[in-house]
Amino acid sequence: MGAKLSPDIQNLPIGSELAGEPRSWFALQVRTRWESATSALLQGKGFETLLPTYKSKRRWSDRYKIVDAPLFSGYVFCRFDLHSRLPVLITPGVISVVGIGKTPVAVESTEIAAIQKLVQSGASSHPWPYIEIGERVRVEGDVLDGLEGVLTGSRGHERVVISVTLLRRSVAVEIDRARIRPLASSRDAVGASPDLGKVLA
Repeated sequence: MGAKLSPDIQNLPIGSELAGEPRSWFALQVRTRWESATSALLQGKGFETLLPTYKSKRRWSDRYKIVDAPLFSGYVFCRFDLHSRLPVLITPGVISVVGIGKTPVAVESTEIAAIQKLVQSGASSHPWPYIEIGERVRVEGDVLDGLEGVLTGSRGHERVVISVTLLRRSVAVEIDRARIRPLASSRDAVGASPDLGKVLA
């Protein structure tokens, strides 16, 4: 039960980026339950979007149904030139570009890359409480090779948590512990602070 990635749109509208200035990924706050529709509308305008989903069990009338739900509820990632953002802002469902105060801020490229790698791998994932502490690790030797995140554990199941700092949202993916290698710098930090060790499996 993996996530799905909205198809990349390569042919962007003429004039959608300034000469010599690359487009960046931004998080768009969208209306509740409009994530899929808004993503499709943006793609129709020629923008590249990222809408990762996961399999969620929802009650449907007198029965339960498995549906694709957004990993980041209320948000759609979109790649565009900030100086030409009007076509994005007037798209139905879009509320605003996420930022600090009234200033839009691009999502870290490493965080977008991690989400894309997770989605393309088809690994089982689901939303996770945002965390900032813990040992940073790297996955080696499988479809998620090279993926970096924070290691956590619950009832014997190891997970690597990927965070989007700007949104203060996280996603957890279950992983074989044998495939996990600690990053040296974070291991040193964990050894220096007993409190950090409490979040590790």
